[in-house]
Amino acid sequence: MASIAQGRAAYTVRHKSSNGEKLESCFYATDAFEARLLAMEFNAYIRQHPNCIDSILRTGA
Repeated sequence: MASIAQGRAAYTVRHKSSNGEKLESCFYATDAFEARLLAMEFNAYIRQHPNCIDSILRTGA
């Protein structure tokens, strides 16, 4: 597992759903932009509404 995450950090992508509910998804990425791309790849709602993302926070070292 350590070899997969090597060079990557944990990022939390926070977004709002269509009904206003706040949701979070976590990804291992090299930077916040890659975390955004991963969120768009794995979440159909974010893919269709990329401006629903509130914040992208680096949560790992």
